[in-house]
Amino acid sequence: MLQEGGSKRREAGEQLVKGMGGRLEAHDYAMGNNDFVIIVDLPSNVDAAALSLAVNASGAVESRAKVLITPEEVDQATKKTVKYRPPGS
Repeated sequence: MLQEGGSKRREAGEQLVKGMGGRLEAHDYAMGNNDFVIIVDLPSNVDAAALSLAVNASGAVESRAKVLITPEEVDQATKKTVKYRPPGS
């Protein structure tokens, strides 16, 4: 970062995401426990997992992926029946 600057890292990330058929929606730096927050739109969760695995395997950064879903997807989820038994029940 000190050598390339924040803009160059954002450009590199944008090219990586575009190469996977996705779009970089936000790339911001933060202070605290997380150094940056990146929001991407990728074709699938498999693509997101592949990207996360590759970035983490580099050893240069430690990332955590969080899948976001739309309110409409939540509506769909509420209509599904799930047969779940809590542990110990």
